[in-house]
Amino acid sequence: MNIAILANDKKKELMVQFCIAYSGILSKHNVCATAMTGKLVSDTTGMNVFRFLEGKGGGAEQIASRVAYDEIDLLLFFRDASQQKMSEEEDTLIRLCDMHNVPFATNIATAEVLVTALGRGDLDWREIYHAEHKPNFDLF
Repeated sequence: MNIAILANDKKKELMVQFCIAYSGILSKHNVCATAMTGKLVSDTTGMNVFRFLEGKGGGAEQIASRVAYDEIDLLLFFRDASQQKMSEEEDTLIRLCDMHNVPFATNIATAEVLVTALGRGDLDWREIYHAEHKPNFDLF
């Protein structure tokens, strides 16, 4: 499965700790991330993480594009909920995940539920979904 990870600046360390804790499950899948989050996770865990470009037009926008083309199976986005307003990137990711039935966690509690479910095989229904939509999965 293709798993995308993102984290706002205040949540990057939490994402790294999460990936350390669940590296046994995550390392069995294709993991992609925004540039800095991917670097931090890869450097700390030793996992192979495909990193998208930095800055405007990179990372989150590229992941959103992959979601739109049914190339992401699970999205983990640890966001800073203390921000008064949701960013346009966040809104786009939520909308696209809803449109394409992509499991999406915005906090560690939901991420733990989804990743443990992934480890048990509870998300294997995504394989059936892909068989019907035939996306190209050799992207990462």
